[in-house]
Amino acid sequence: MTEKEKKALNPKVQWAKCIAVVVAYLLFLYWVKSWWGLIVLPFIFDVCITKKINWQWWRDSENRVTAAIMPWVDALVFALVAVYFINIYFFQNYVIPSSSLEKSLLVGDYLFVSKVSYGPRKPQTPLTLPLTQHTLPVVDCDSYIEWPQWGYERAKGLGKVQLNDIVVFNYPAGDTVLTAPKYWGRDFYAIAYGAGEQEWAEKHNGEIPYFATKQQQYDFFAKLYATGRKLIDQNPSEFGTIKTRPVDRRENYVKRCVGLPGQTLQIKNRIIYLDGKPNKEPDNVQYSYHVKLRAQLPLELIDELGISSEDIASLNMYGYLPLTNASVKALRARKDVVESVTPVTDADNLADVWSTYPLNGNKRWTRDNYGPIWIPKRGATLTLTMDNIAVYERPIRVYEGNDLQVKNGKIYINGKQTNKYTFRMDYYWMQGDNRHNSADSRYWGFVPEDHIVGKPIFIWWSSDPDHTGTAGIRWSRLFRFVDNIK
Repeated sequence: MTEKEKKALNPKVQWAKCIAVVVAYLLFLYWVKSWWGLIVLPFIFDVCITKKINWQWWRDSENRVTAAIMPWVDALVFALVAVYFINIYFFQNYVIPSSSLEKSLLVGDYLFVSKVSYGPRKPQTPLTLPLTQHTLPVVDCDSYIEWPQWGYERAKGLGKVQLNDIVVFNYPAGDTVLTAPKYWGRDFYAIAYGAGEQEWAEKHNGEIPYFATKQQQYDFFAKLYATGRKLIDQNPSEFGTIKTRPVDRRENYVKRCVGLPGQTLQIKNRIIYLDGKPNKEPDNVQYSYHVKLRAQLPLELIDELGISSEDIASLNMYGYLPLTNASVKALRARKDVVESVTPVTDADNLADVWSTYPLNGNKRWTRDNYGPIWIPKRGATLTLTMDNIAVYERPIRVYEGNDLQVKNGKIYINGKQTNKYTFRMDYYWMQGDNRHNSADSRYWGFVPEDHIVGKPIFIWWSSDPDHTGTAGIRWSRLFRFVDNIK
């Protein structure tokens, strides 16, 4: 036995290690406020001091196969438990899958996401395989078991979500999804309303009925949704089955927080106003522009402006490009290639009035002219009316778990008629910096605080999907801090 091994077996050393581990563990339990973890203390004491349990029993096994395999199994189990623990309470990786935040965050950016910044959520669906969100690859089945399902609690973090933070969160409308691959990532509620509207249009020549009262309007949209959901149920070959997911197993999204709890948000001619004051736009905010070309865009200009293959496809199919202000100026300066660059407006996207949140509100809001809408705040009491119930029924019913009914122009919550509701959670308004190519709060509404996952800290890797090999590595983006992307 070496001197190092003898020292490690010294009782004083063992007790010192045990005390250090126990103190660290107790501090962790105090932080997450979960005293169920105290049942682990006897096992920590046994590992450090008493050693009554033979934790590595296979070392004494005479079976060579067992002795050869079990160390690998032990290492794998330890690694999976460690990853599960770290991902829940400290950090996880996230890759940008879509262009909704271009040019701030790019498709292929890999983010280091801090759970400590806003405080980690305690596991709501604890029986989950590490390194998976909701589905096991290859076998295509759930990677979690819904029982037990624990309530929402969050440990104290370093701070709260601030205005204009880039935030990772669970997709709120992802509570219900369709299993057919062609509908993966699609908004189930938009699909259901759309199916109901299509059937109504076919039977009534596309005419929307006249609503004498707000109750008639509410009932009409409820009927559209029920009709659409029934059609989905009756066509599993097209849609697959309807599946629900718990909060922490819903798809992860990343957007910029442009509205905080208690603020009133309105979008007027593309500019976001909070409590009547314009919010600063991101430096690389993008909007869509009609681009009419005299000649094909040269490759050097495409690379200079960071125009992706997705953008080129948009230009070829629809005649528009998502552009920053700097890109608009650069294109207009190339008169040898570009004939004109003009903004895309609401008049170019009339269908938008039927696709914005709330889908059953008939507000006729658009992505560029939206609201005003008050963002719910924990402890704040709202007066409910037939004019605003469509906006707030999802937070009240789905996110906060109340029974809500609307009958004869009156609102009932948990069986009692009322015109008041006090919110139990904070809510946020999230939008992408690529404003005309982002599925965000304008289409599916508020993000509840229990959906907040964490804050991206830096980009640890970035690869351009339009290039292969080392040519696709975006060296200039590596280890770039996300807070510096304003």
